[in-house]
Amino acid sequence: MNVAAATQPLDPLPLETWLVKLTEPVVTIIALLALILITVATIVAFVKMMLLMVRGGTNAQRRAMWLEYGRWLVAGLTLQLAGDIVESAIYTTWDSIGQLAAIAVVRTFLNYFLERDIEEIRGRQHESTSDHDAGSGR
Repeated sequence: MNVAAATQPLDPLPLETWLVKLTEPVVTIIALLALILITVATIVAFVKMMLLMVRGGTNAQRRAMWLEYGRWLVAGLTLQLAGDIVESAIYTTWDSIGQLAAIAVVRTFLNYFLERDIEEIRGRQHESTSDHDAGSGR
């Protein structure tokens, strides 16, 4: 038996090679979509916030703006998490899988707390709308 041949790593299976070649651009595209979504949402929220500050918007308008921005951030985080899940198909070491798991946990917690804040804001909006309707005799 040839010693050099025995120490050479085996070539990955054709399916594994195909999977890696397919997954890398998909993950990049998903990350780009998340980046675009979060960037556009941040710019739109910034412009709306500046307009509300200049025009003296109401608390309800500010809450609505933050609610909309929060929804966009949740969508962006969800896209990033989807990219992480797809990326996990090509990770082959425990270190890589551990790093992916840590990133996924952080994004999931961010997503959870954003969703909770969004629900809280929705509840406040609903209460203020109900109070306003009750006060006007509707």
